[in-house]
Amino acid sequence: MTATTIDPRTALVVIDLQRGIVALPTAHPAREVVARAAKLAAAFRERGLPVVLVNVAGGPPGRNEGPAMSGSLPADWTELVDELDVQDGDIKITKLQWGAFHGTALDLELRRRGVTQIVLAGISTSIGVESTARAAHEHGYHVTVAADAVTDTDAESHAHAFAKIFPRLAETAGTDEIIALLPAAPAA
Repeated sequence: MTATTIDPRTALVVIDLQRGIVALPTAHPAREVVARAAKLAAAFRERGLPVVLVNVAGGPPGRNEGPAMSGSLPADWTELVDELDVQDGDIKITKLQWGAFHGTALDLELRRRGVTQIVLAGISTSIGVESTARAAHEHGYHVTVAADAVTDTDAESHAHAFAKIFPRLAETAGTDEIIALLPAAPAA
């Protein structure tokens, strides 16, 4: 774990913790990832820091060699899981591709709030989380990945992201370490 600091204006960005994604088989128990993301969200809210909840409702066009999704998705597939305790003040982003920046208002929402750093949690490490981390880095944000609040449907892809990708564009830390680095809650 390498996290050194958390900027005073940091946002938590939770990727795809929605019913359809959380129900998939994952390398680490999804319920534990959800619980840690919820713990992070509560800590960010307590300190008056932005919480961004992202869901995915489609995929980018274009040909690829991967298996195509067939059939229709369940009606509640895109709904965020209850454990996140969605609040009125949370920023909600729906994306139609892997990363949360392209084609959404995420960058605008963060810049309006003076955000300089993001902490990432969610599923899937090598897809939504990694794509969002790459774009955040390219947009000039400091990036921290909550190492115990992410997982993937593929254990090798998860390990690759932490071994080869994240060290080049982010710091990583556990949930409790990140919370300990957060700025103090505003005085009541």
